[in-house]
Amino acid sequence: MIGELPNELKDAFLESIPLDISILDKDDNVLGWNKHETRIFKRPEAVIGKNVRNCHPKKSLHKVEQILDEFKSGERDKARFWIDLDIEGETRKVLIEYFALRDQNGEYMGCLEASQDITDTQNLSGEQRLLE
Repeated sequence: MIGELPNELKDAFLESIPLDISILDKDDNVLGWNKHETRIFKRPEAVIGKNVRNCHPKKSLHKVEQILDEFKSGERDKARFWIDLDIEGETRKVLIEYFALRDQNGEYMGCLEASQDITDTQNLSGEQRLLE
């Protein structure tokens, strides 16, 4: 990032972006996440500091492990998929992306998981200009 943001502004930014994000360290431990109360995939605060394998359903765990292994080996830097999810009785399309976090030398530092309800975005057509 170019420039420096005060911590208070960083916190406001992380809570305002239209993404649920979670951050893992290089050892696959959960460091934290944003939007605690309104997340698509809610997690108890007790998982902070725990291995991510404790946060995922067993049926998808092998894929999460594969993604993280490929991030660590340098084979992959991003994984993207989408699912239909029932949210409050309505089927919503959720985009989930994993990004490898690397230092300036390309060394693996951890993972960012970003989830977003894209149902309304998929329904856009034409264009809407600023403030129209």
